[in-house]
Amino acid sequence: MPHITLPEGVPGPRGPMLFRPEVAPPMSELAEILMRGPSTLTLAERELIGTYVSAQNDCRYCQTIHGAVAAHYLGATEEQEKLVQQIKSDPFTAPISPKLKALLNIAGHVQQGGKQVTAEDIAEARRQGATDLEIHDTVLIAAKFCMMNRYVDGLATWTPDDPDFYRERAAGLAQHGYTGSVSRS
Repeated sequence: MPHITLPEGVPGPRGPMLFRPEVAPPMSELAEILMRGPSTLTLAERELIGTYVSAQNDCRYCQTIHGAVAAHYLGATEEQEKLVQQIKSDPFTAPISPKLKALLNIAGHVQQGGKQVTAEDIAEARRQGATDLEIHDTVLIAAKFCMMNRYVDGLATWTPDDPDFYRERAAGLAQHGYTGSVSRS
């Protein structure tokens, strides 16, 4: 049950964004830029960064929806869903690139606190081929997800249990993105 009066049956950040609609456009625009804008990181990689941070923050809604979006971008198979689960629990043994592992390490340190990111973390990401822009965007994606995780969980928003809900919502996010109607976010 939400801590404040939010629209019933509206999951995750959508409820609070309907409660205070003036925050929805800038928050959605930032998500669109970071998660779908021009980047050398793939759409799936960006979603995996958000999923990993959300899992570290124990935000069930965000880790589930963004994990479903990542799996959708990876091919929407049961195998890809298992990969997302592995990345959430132990990305360093997952069959992903060394560069993504290094970026997830940075994202995990951002989740713990910005000052937890070390010069060694950055040097390792660079050794694995990460650019300054990819490092920048990883830090900002991780920070944005920390904010959204706290927004969702701090207001105790509704989190559906049905995995098909997230698969369907993931397909919509992949097709329509994060901007526009709050009903799509």
